[in-house]
Amino acid sequence: MSTHGIELPGAAPTAPERVGGVLGAAVRALAFLNTTIVVLASLALIAASQILSYSVLVRYYFKSATYWQDEAAVFLLVGATFMTAAYVQSRRGHVAIDAAVGFLSPAANRIRLFIVDGASLLFCAFFSWKSWTLFHEAWEDGQVTSSTWGPPLWIPYSVMAFGMTLLCVQLALQILIASQKSERA
Repeated sequence: MSTHGIELPGAAPTAPERVGGVLGAAVRALAFLNTTIVVLASLALIAASQILSYSVLVRYYFKSATYWQDEAAVFLLVGATFMTAAYVQSRRGHVAIDAAVGFLSPAANRIRLFIVDGASLLFCAFFSWKSWTLFHEAWEDGQVTSSTWGPPLWIPYSVMAFGMTLLCVQLALQILIASQKSERA
């Protein structure tokens, strides 16, 4: 597997065709879901840019304030960011320090990736749990933003929670694949 042009000999395979059985089916299902989400997130980014452009034009030409555009754009950007996190992780595209990769043996790189994925999973599981807690509180209490528009806060919290949960599933699959690979070796 290659990241930023650097070959990662210890990287767990995430391509759906490289894993069989139930694990392979889970990887393929998540890959399909991630690809669908990336398309929707791309549309969300386009919509956010259109909303903000509309706002600028309305303010400039019609001297009319729009009170909803900032929050709508932020909600779309939050959704695009959190919902695509699992896709980015499947490509190992998150920020990483690759300086040590070339100095470590393939076995050491596998161990490094396993430790990093495990620590990432623990952090993301906590973040996911906290996001679901925030979503539940916002839903139960009917919380809204403090703006004039006042959209419900459960919307961004649900997207954060679902996106982080998908990221946890992606990390767990990568750990399981790495474990399965090390058992065969």
